[in-house]
Amino acid sequence: MTQPPQPPNGPPQGGYGTPQSPQPGGYGTPQPPPAPPQGPPSTPPDFAKPPEQQGPGYGYPGPGAGQGTPPPPAAPPQTPPPPGQPPAQPQGQPAYGSPQGSPQDASVAQQPTVFAQPAVQPGQQQGYGYPGQQQNYGGYQSPTAPQAAVSPGKKVNSQLVIIVAAVVAIALIVGGGIWYSKSGSDDKKDEASSSSGGSGGSGGKEGKDGGSGGQGSGGAEKVPGNTSAKVLFQVPQPEVPKDAVYSVPGSWLYKKVFAKAGLNEIIGYDTDSGKQTWKMPLDGQTCGSAPEVTDDGITAVIYEEAKVKGAHDVQPCSKISAIDLNTGQKLWTKQVDNGDDKARFEEASISGNTVALGGDTDGGAAFDLKSGKLLWSPQAADTCKDDGYRGGEQLVAVRQCGDYDNPKLEVQLLDPSNGNPKWSYKLPAGIDNAKVISTKPVVFGVDSGEITASGVTDVFSLDDSGKLLTKITLPDGKYSHDCDVNHVHDCHGIIVGNNRVYVPTEQHQGGGEYGNTNEIVSFDLATGKSTGDRFDAGDQYTMFPVRMDGSNVLAYKDGPYDKGSQIVTINTKTSKQTTLLETPASQTVLDALMSMVPDSAEIWYADGRLFLGKELISKPLSADEKNYTVLGFAAD
Repeated sequence: MTQPPQPPNGPPQGGYGTPQSPQPGGYGTPQPPPAPPQGPPSTPPDFAKPPEQQGPGYGYPGPGAGQGTPPPPAAPPQTPPPPGQPPAQPQGQPAYGSPQGSPQDASVAQQPTVFAQPAVQPGQQQGYGYPGQQQNYGGYQSPTAPQAAVSPGKKVNSQLVIIVAAVVAIALIVGGGIWYSKSGSDDKKDEASSSSGGSGGSGGKEGKDGGSGGQGSGGAEKVPGNTSAKVLFQVPQPEVPKDAVYSVPGSWLYKKVFAKAGLNEIIGYDTDSGKQTWKMPLDGQTCGSAPEVTDDGITAVIYEEAKVKGAHDVQPCSKISAIDLNTGQKLWTKQVDNGDDKARFEEASISGNTVALGGDTDGGAAFDLKSGKLLWSPQAADTCKDDGYRGGEQLVAVRQCGDYDNPKLEVQLLDPSNGNPKWSYKLPAGIDNAKVISTKPVVFGVDSGEITASGVTDVFSLDDSGKLLTKITLPDGKYSHDCDVNHVHDCHGIIVGNNRVYVPTEQHQGGGEYGNTNEIVSFDLATGKSTGDRFDAGDQYTMFPVRMDGSNVLAYKDGPYDKGSQIVTINTKTSKQTTLLETPASQTVLDALMSMVPDSAEIWYADGRLFLGKELISKPLSADEKNYTVLGFAAD
């Protein structure tokens, strides 16, 4: 896929590697949450009834294949302690507001991993083994190990079971950078091409998470006349066997249609009435989907080639369809040959008229979104493969070469019409993962060292030519973004806009007697330093960014036990928060929201409409509990 690299024309410009002092603006060591208070809350009115003539629930259950770990279990809604009784405080921890970070945090900030290799430019040629500018990769201390405990006071699902994966420590290799080239069929994909691949429609915009890097002019979302929302509709999750976790990723908001994947189907709903408008059967469960939608309502979905036949049946994620969200019709369905089998994919992303498909098993492929013409695919002679892509305004790939135990990664800006790289940025040996957070500007993150709870402990921004601008360290346990370790395009709670990266802090004790809170802070993509932005969630609220709203940040605020959740738009110049929508505070609505695990759910907001969807479903622990696959709210 890449062109043979060439020696640099001198030392890399703007190389990163000078030790930095700890970045200012972050909060101090988080205060552990209080012990859960006693006493049940009063029961508000029941959950609003759905509109009549709702479509049937999702289809029959079947176990998912190759799906990720379910979200962690949640604690029940919090209630205040009895009057006059302060919450219990764990001992041995510094209070909130103590000096910034721990000694280990400081050493991380002062001794960064250096990713200052020059980009490979088109037309350059140089044989394998050309010595690049020597880099210092040493001095990095692994971030704090992830904690298994769930903070009390945070609304998360108490019904899911923790599945702890084995963690493999990846040591960074000390030494100079090595240039390498790829040859033969590895240098290119099937170059059959069709459309220009330029930005078009929502395919040229960010989807659920992410955002533009440019400076905007305030928020585009208008404040509804009444921000108190009503329940538009809710879709009960289908019956699933005990101890089974099924995958149902995929949701889209396009004009007057909200569509959500269920078991072996996708259903479209009217955003005003909440009524089902169409249903699209699928041959199997969904495995992944493109979050982007073109201007005329076209998107893509990956799904299994057949329905599962039992609890332990596994079907490959090999089918790809382009779908019209206006009508619920499939435009085409394809599979990609990979030797005697069909290639398996887990992620899809759209840029212009190209839908690119990634998977860390078989490599990447792409189709013309309108015609279904194959643009490129894995080749038998390839020694490198694409792990995945992120689309939107540009198409960026994460490319992997080398063997499984010693992978070598590149981040590449591609021509979406044929997959040829415009430039490549090589990561040092020892880094085995990369997640693309933004494609314009190109911003990506990695877990340096051991796999962490957040999935990204270091964020890197590149300029338009693929050269490194800066590195930002986000120590694990200090920030609460969430990037799937196995995916290139699946980060929640971390977005890019205004030439900054916005990230939520971890929960900590608020100013009141009980309840946690947090903030959204930002870092400059040119310097890597804290900007001083600090958007407070407020006592007993926690929030995280969903997407950019012009130059504003659109954020989801999770409320205390007796208040609804909110969507707010934050003016990044004045820090003023404007509420756009607040969900009902009835106990049944609060319980339903808890089952969604909002900071890892699919969240869409536009024009006074909020939709939340699950990617994983499992059987409730109790027959009295009711979980939902989709929740929709409307503010008038």
